[in-house]
Amino acid sequence: MKFLCISVPPLVVLALYFSQADDAHGSPDLEAKPEYVAEAPLPKGWPRPGPYNKVTLKEFPAYRAAYTDSFSSGFAFWRLFRHIKRQDIPMTSPVEMGMKQKGGDKLGMKSMGFLYQNDEVGKLGNDGKKIEVRSVPNMRALSYTWQGDRNKVTMKKAKVAIDKAKQEKGLKSNDYRVMGYNGPGVADAKKTWEMLLVLPAKVKPDLAPKLAVPNP
Repeated sequence: MKFLCISVPPLVVLALYFSQADDAHGSPDLEAKPEYVAEAPLPKGWPRPGPYNKVTLKEFPAYRAAYTDSFSSGFAFWRLFRHIKRQDIPMTSPVEMGMKQKGGDKLGMKSMGFLYQNDEVGKLGNDGKKIEVRSVPNMRALSYTWQGDRNKVTMKKAKVAIDKAKQEKGLKSNDYRVMGYNGPGVADAKKTWEMLLVLPAKVKPDLAPKLAVPNP
């Protein structure tokens, strides 16, 4: 483990953190004021993560990303990392994890995506049998951002807050995604995560100022 962390850049070993985070214990440092630690460029037009510890309605631009289906975050990461190395694609942040409901407030990973810098980088289509590069349309989503670990406690907290806002506004969607913005080079207490619930395109933007749900 120490050899890997020394011999490769911090974002490369992001997979090592993802593979351990689901079963980690603990919670974010609630006494420290959250502040985003930027390790890699965001895609063109991508909003900075935040605000922290509350639900807001955010808009995201269309983007290009390489996706792979997987139940293991570690395997998915390395598969995508080999893809961008082969294609000479620059690394960006965040890494996207598509989620599926496992019952109650639990979510499990179903896919992982590496976002490209812009839609002029790389090309659309398949790279082998397990990776597909595709365009994602602009989207509107309920967002909950936190700083600290990504574990069962923090994931549940984020989902409960988003689901509360969804219910209050009468919104319908099950398209949950989690964005990971930091690798193991950043202390756990400073890592930024963002859970999104992507909404149907017909949701009107005038909901935005009304969506500010305090931390439950």
